[in-house]
Amino acid sequence: MNAEPRPVREADRRGHAERAGVRLAFQVYDNPGKPTVLLMPTWSIVPSRFWKTQVPYLARHFRVVTFDGRGSGDSGRPAGSESYADSECAADAIAVMDATDTEQAVLVALSRGDAWSVLAAAHHPERVTGIVAIGPASGSLIGIQEQERKAWESAEGKYNRQYWLNGGYDDFVDWFFARMFAEPHSTKQIEDAVRWAHEIEPATLVDTTAGRLSSASIEDDCRKVRCPVLVIHGTDDRVRPHAIGERLAELTGGSLVLVDGAGHGVHARDPVRINLLIKEFVDRVHPVARRTRTSRTRPPRALYLSSPIGLGHARRDLAIASELRKIHPRLQIDWLAQHPVTELLGPAGERVHPASEWLANESSHVEDDAGEHDLHVFETFRRLDSVLVNNFMVFNDVLDAERYDLVIGDEAWDVDYFLHENPELKRFSFAWLTDFVGWLPMPDGGAREQCLTADYNLDMIEQRARLRRVRDRSVFVGNPDDVVSLPFGEGLPAIREWTEQNFDFSGYVTGFDPPDERERAALRRRLGLRQDEKLCVVTVGGSGVGESLLRRVLDAVPAATERVPGLRFLVVTGPRIDPDSLPSRGGVEIRGYLPDLPRHLAACDLAVVQGGLTTCMELTAARRPFIFVPLRHHFEQNFHVRHRLERYGAGRCMTYDEVADRDVLAAAMAEEIGREVGYREVEADGAARAAALLAELL
Repeated sequence: MNAEPRPVREADRRGHAERAGVRLAFQVYDNPGKPTVLLMPTWSIVPSRFWKTQVPYLARHFRVVTFDGRGSGDSGRPAGSESYADSECAADAIAVMDATDTEQAVLVALSRGDAWSVLAAAHHPERVTGIVAIGPASGSLIGIQEQERKAWESAEGKYNRQYWLNGGYDDFVDWFFARMFAEPHSTKQIEDAVRWAHEIEPATLVDTTAGRLSSASIEDDCRKVRCPVLVIHGTDDRVRPHAIGERLAELTGGSLVLVDGAGHGVHARDPVRINLLIKEFVDRVHPVARRTRTSRTRPPRALYLSSPIGLGHARRDLAIASELRKIHPRLQIDWLAQHPVTELLGPAGERVHPASEWLANESSHVEDDAGEHDLHVFETFRRLDSVLVNNFMVFNDVLDAERYDLVIGDEAWDVDYFLHENPELKRFSFAWLTDFVGWLPMPDGGAREQCLTADYNLDMIEQRARLRRVRDRSVFVGNPDDVVSLPFGEGLPAIREWTEQNFDFSGYVTGFDPPDERERAALRRRLGLRQDEKLCVVTVGGSGVGESLLRRVLDAVPAATERVPGLRFLVVTGPRIDPDSLPSRGGVEIRGYLPDLPRHLAACDLAVVQGGLTTCMELTAARRPFIFVPLRHHFEQNFHVRHRLERYGAGRCMTYDEVADRDVLAAAMAEEIGREVGYREVEADGAARAAALLAELL
C-alpha cells in the first residue's frame, strides 16, 4: 500500500517556475478554450495535494493550474522569514501564471492564500478575474495580528516557535489538525494533513509563520480589488474566526457564504458543496451559453449505478433490470458504469452513459493497494476519498443535464454518502442496494481499527436517522439471517437488528437460473467433458487482486491430478489479469474474461475461488462443492460472506497460508471434488422481488 494513492487525474504538464532563486513546482490540467482556475497554495504545512478533491471536478470544466508554495511539496525552501512575506508569495502566483502561459485566472485560495490572492488582484488587476477565498486567515483584517505575534514569540502553548523547534512539533501537528477538522467523522482528513505536515521541517514552518506575522495588513489592498470576490467560511472554524471572512467580503464588495457548522478545512470536509460553489462562481465570472432540452412526453427513465469492485454486482443488476422492464416495459435504463462492469453491459445490449468515461476507476485504485492475496478493504475504501468525490461529481453533472425518475445505486457508496451530506441535490427517487451492512475491524487492527470502523458506522447511522428521506428504498440483497449479529462498535446497535429496522429484504439475487441435472449434463457435453473427466474451475472475480491465488492453485495441479485421475482445470483470470502472465500446465486451460462463467461453474465438479459473495452464492445455488480462500484483511469476505455461507452450509473455507502447501491444497481438492452437498436452497425469485420494490418508486 503506497503512502499516497495515485491522483484521480494526472497533470497534463508539470514544471517549475523560478523567482528570486526559488523553484516553484506547478501542475497544469489542460482544457482548451476554458477559463483558468489557479488553485493557490496555503500555509506550507501542506502541499498542493490538499486540493485533491477539487482538481478532478474543476479540471473537467475549466483549465486548472496548481503549484506548491515556497516551503512545501516539490518547491524550494528558502531560509529566513523575509522569504515568506505575503508580498513574496503573491509574486510567486504571478510568476507561475507567466510560466504556465496563463494570461488571466480566477484565484481560489484556502486560509493563508487569501492575502496572496488579494495582493495579486490589487497589483495585477488585468491578470485576476475573480477570487474565491475559503476560510480566509488574515487576522490583520480584524485587528488580531499583534496578539498573535506576541503569542508566537512567547514560550507558552503549542503555537510558538520554541515549542516546534524543541521537540513539540509532532504534538503541535496533531493538535492543529484536530482543530482544523473539528467536525465529527473527520479521521481521514486529519490523517492526510498530519502525513503531509511531516514532509516539512519545523524550522521551515517557523520561517513561514514569522513571515506572515511580520507582513503588513492587507486592508488597503482589499479596497483596491475590482474583480468579483466570493468568501466561504465555516461558522465553527476553530483556527480562524469567520469574522475575518465577513470583513474580507465587506472590504472587497464580495459575496459571503457561511457554511453552518463547518470548520477550517471545509474544502476537504464538504468537498461537493465547495466544488459546486467554485464552479458557479467561475461560470458567473466567465458566462457560457447553456443548452437545455425539454420534452412534453417521454418514457420513464432510470439511471443504474453498479459497483465496479468485481463483476458480481453487474450480473445481479442485469437480472434486476430485466425484471424491472417486465413491470415497466417502456422504462429506459442508462448505466453510469466503469470497467469491468462495462464488460458485461456491452454484450447485454445495455446503454452505458457517455459520462462514464469521466469516472475514476475504483478497481485500479483497489489493485494498487493489494498485496499478495491481501486487501485491507476498509483502509482501501478510506483511501478512495478523492475517487468517490470525483465520481459523485460526475453523477451530479449527469443529473444536472438530464432528468431521471429513478436512480438505483448498487453499493454506489459515493452517491449514497454525498446525497446524505447534500440532500438538496436529490431531485429523483433513490434506491440503495447492498449485500452487507457494517464496517468490521480485523483482529490484528487493534484499538485504532476498532475506533475507525465504529466511527464510520456511526456516521452512517446518524445520516440515516437525520435524513431518512434521502433513500426512498433500502434493499438488502439477502434475508435477515444473512446479516451478522455483531455490533456496529462499542456502544452502538447490533447490525442485524438495525438492518431489519432500516431495510427491505429481497432474498438473494443470483443473476442466473441454476441448471437441473439434465441441463448440467448438456452443459458438460458442450464443454467437451467426457463422463470419466472431472472439471475444476478456478476463478478470482473481476479485479486483479487474485493473481497470487491462481498461481498457488497452478502449483498444486500436478499433485491434484495425481490424486484425481481425469481431472481437468479451467482457470479464469477475469478481465483485469492477463492470461498470458500465468505459467502453463498440462491439463489446464487458462481463459480471460468469460461472460458465461456461471454456466461453467454450474458444470464443474469443484471450484476454487476467493471469498467473494457472488461467485460463492452462484456455486451454492448450483449446488457445487467449492473451496473458498478469503483475501487477508478483507473484512467483508472474512466476516459477512463467511457468515452467510455458514448459514447455507456451503463451501469449505481455507486460509491463504493453508493453500501455500501444494500437497495440502491438492488433498483438499481431492476430498471436495464431486462431494454430495446438502446446501440450503437459494431462492430463485430474488431479482423479481428486488424489481418489485424498485418499481413502486416509478
